[in-house]
Amino acid sequence: MRNGDDLEGFDGEASSASMISAASSPYQPTTEPVSQRRGLGGLRCDLDYLRGTLGRLKLAEVLLALTAFICIETIMECSPCEGLYFFEFVSCSALVVTGALLLLFSLNLHTRIPQINWNLTDLVNTGLSTFFFFIASVVLAALNHKTGAEIAAVVFGFLAMAVYAVNTFVAVRKWRVSSRQQSSRQSSDYIRARTESREVVQRPEIQRLDA
Repeated sequence: MRNGDDLEGFDGEASSASMISAASSPYQPTTEPVSQRRGLGGLRCDLDYLRGTLGRLKLAEVLLALTAFICIETIMECSPCEGLYFFEFVSCSALVVTGALLLLFSLNLHTRIPQINWNLTDLVNTGLSTFFFFIASVVLAALNHKTGAEIAAVVFGFLAMAVYAVNTFVAVRKWRVSSRQQSSRQSSDYIRARTESREVVQRPEIQRLDA
C-alpha cells in the first residue's frame, strides 16, 4: 500500500507524463473560436461593396423595381392590358435578377464560382434592364388611362431606367479594366514561360523531367 509521499510522487510523475504526451501529440488544442469553425463557411456581408458606387446603384435598382412592381400590381382595371402585363414582367424580372446579383456580390458568393465572368454578367443585366424598362415605360405611358397608379408606375419605371443606365456605364468601365488586367496577366505569363523555355535550351545540363 502506497503512503502519502509515494502518492505525491506518483501524481507528479503522472502529471509530467501527461504534459510530455500532450506536447508530443499531433492533436494540439486549438484556440480557434467555435463560431468560425461552425459558421456558414466564412459567409459575411461585404460592407465595402454596399457603400461603394456599384452597391448603392444595385440597392437603388432593387428599390425602384420593387416600387414600380407594387404600383403596377395595384391597378385593378386595364384596357388594353398588353402594356400593363409587359411592364409587370419587366419590373418583376429586373427585381429578381438584380436582387440575386446584389445578394451574391454583397455576400461574396460570386467568388466561389470563378468560372463565370461576373463583370460581364452584371453588364448584360444592367444593359438589358435599361432597354426593357425604357420600352415598358414608353408603352405604359402611351396606353394608360392617366390613373394615379399608372402614372406612378411610369415615373418609377423611367427612374429605374436612368439608374440602370448609370450602372451600365460603370459596369462597362469595370469590365474593360478587368479585361485589360486579364490580358496583361496572360501576356506576362506567356513571356515568363518563353523565358524559362529559352533558359532550358541554353543550359543543356538542365534536363527536362518529361524527356
